[in-house]
Amino acid sequence: MKNNDSVTGREQFFAEHELIVSKTDLKGHLIYVNDVFCRIAGYTEQECLGQPHSMIRHPHMPRCIFHLLWETIQKGEEIFAYVMNRCANGDHYWVIAHVTPSLDSSGRCIGYHSNRRVPNKSILHGTIQPLYQNLLNEEKRHASRRDGMIAASAMISDMLSEQNVPYDEYIAKLAA
Repeated sequence: MKNNDSVTGREQFFAEHELIVSKTDLKGHLIYVNDVFCRIAGYTEQECLGQPHSMIRHPHMPRCIFHLLWETIQKGEEIFAYVMNRCANGDHYWVIAHVTPSLDSSGRCIGYHSNRRVPNKSILHGTIQPLYQNLLNEEKRHASRRDGMIAASAMISDMLSEQNVPYDEYIAKLAA
């Protein structure tokens, strides 16, 4: 696996008709990636399989969003979220992710499935990026990463409480 933690500030794009697909085990290790995932992220399938999905985590992405995502899917619920991922070369790409638990024939969760599409650019630029920057600033304001994530999680929780909506509904209302 390429080990490159740098970021370039260059954005990569994929086509409206394309889907980025990945599947993980219960601990978030990749067990499937499609060709679009590999092409956009800049990794081979062999470099991805068995690695934590966080290998594509961009350092400018608020940790509290991933915390919310994991809390949601571990409760057996689906979630939609805007996410900025990092490519192997340090470039980035934005997606609207739909993450769901994968269930076996008895209904037991055996992993997670994520489909990612091209995000709505007006929502991304007008709402999501400013929100994420505020959350990231809050996370960085604290000496410990954990305290920062907790504080930023409280910010997003307060925002959702004020609007009286769960996160998924908030994301859905943005597109309405």
